[in-house]
Amino acid sequence: MQAEHNVSIYVPELYEEMRTHYTIDSRQFDHYNIKRGLRNADGTGVLAGVTGIGSVQGYQMVDGEPEPMPGRLYYRGFNVADIVDHHMKAGTFGFEEVVYLLLLGHLPSCEELAYFDNALSAARKLPSGFTEDMILKAPSKNVMNKLSRCVLALYSFDENPDDTSIENMLRQSVELIGRFPIIVANAYAAKKHYFDGDSLFIHMPDERLSVAENFLSILRQNRKYTQLEARILDMMLILHAEHGGGNNSAFTCRVLSSTGTDTYGAIAGSVNSLKGPLHGGANAKVMEMYRNIQENVSDPCNDMEIYAYMQKILDKQANDGSGKIYGLGHAVYTISDPRTEIIKKYARELFERKGRIAEFALMERIETQGLRALRERLGDRKSVCANVDMYSGLIYQMLGIPEELFTPLFAIARIAGWCAHRIEEVMTGGRIIRPAYRSIVQKQAYTPIEEREST
Repeated sequence: MQAEHNVSIYVPELYEEMRTHYTIDSRQFDHYNIKRGLRNADGTGVLAGVTGIGSVQGYQMVDGEPEPMPGRLYYRGFNVADIVDHHMKAGTFGFEEVVYLLLLGHLPSCEELAYFDNALSAARKLPSGFTEDMILKAPSKNVMNKLSRCVLALYSFDENPDDTSIENMLRQSVELIGRFPIIVANAYAAKKHYFDGDSLFIHMPDERLSVAENFLSILRQNRKYTQLEARILDMMLILHAEHGGGNNSAFTCRVLSSTGTDTYGAIAGSVNSLKGPLHGGANAKVMEMYRNIQENVSDPCNDMEIYAYMQKILDKQANDGSGKIYGLGHAVYTISDPRTEIIKKYARELFERKGRIAEFALMERIETQGLRALRERLGDRKSVCANVDMYSGLIYQMLGIPEELFTPLFAIARIAGWCAHRIEEVMTGGRIIRPAYRSIVQKQAYTPIEEREST
């Protein structure tokens, strides 16, 4: 008899049989001193390598113990706050300069940056027929899924895809960095057309514009944007461009790169890592919580009412029942996340210009009262601060960017850091990354199938 083609009808019974074989007593982790999530018992990360690209500083070691400190983020030794401050005050765009810094290791001169801008601009053109064949003919409901598939597909359009020389990896990196915004915008346009029934429009990038200006231009049907909008988006790209070698997507890139695989395979792995809601999708969870608070708090200016609702969230009686206040806490930062401080410093003007300062004020109250409630629960056990996701989603909303693009926009920025880490791993790593797992299975004698009993 021919089997049914719908595999799902077989799954429930198979699941019941397998469930017991995927259970591990949590005490095993303590018994073998396993550092789950590659985290030490004190919350610090397990050292897996060294890097000269990014530095994430949220605590300092004092007498062998981590001591909280105001957060700092450095790109190649330069404080990101200084980079953002310069460009915001000068009214210039800095993401391209940051990409150059991360990839090539030093700040460019005017001539070097102009040359690099031309290279990025040339990279924005996708291979002939790529948009039609790879995006429009095979649209996806999820833009990150489409981005990952497009990265892998670009391997087929590369005449020298497997060469891991630094020159070839640099060429591939520049091409991918230039193409990411175009792929994301086109993938979103296809998603809106084929799955949401909207009109289809595809805009070509303008070689005269920055990455931030181009993205707003090709995303919007009328191609119009303000300079303030573009500068705020440029700031967000700078802040998300790199975050050390230990963040999940960068580490994924390094693990894959250590095998000798090609650039497209390594970067697609990073995209898929970022797609996970525990990594790249956190700001969308913040916005879900924000809307829930708007709907359930009668007076958004009442600190005590917001504080009481934060307690209900922690008690799993409100929002999604997870007990989590999204946007609070970070794996490294303790007293403050420098990216959050920078956003709060410069984003207020955007909300004022759009006449929506009350929304920004509500998020500030959520941060303040959420931290108050959380610190009362934790006591002195852990220092907690608001992370970048607390405000990034609200900023994107003010820029008219839909939630489906929050994580893809993160990828558009972080591709710069991924490529730098890939090159560094290939050039300096020297060994395949291969940690150990302790096996707890008991040895068993093989039994012929005719002698086995059904489970």
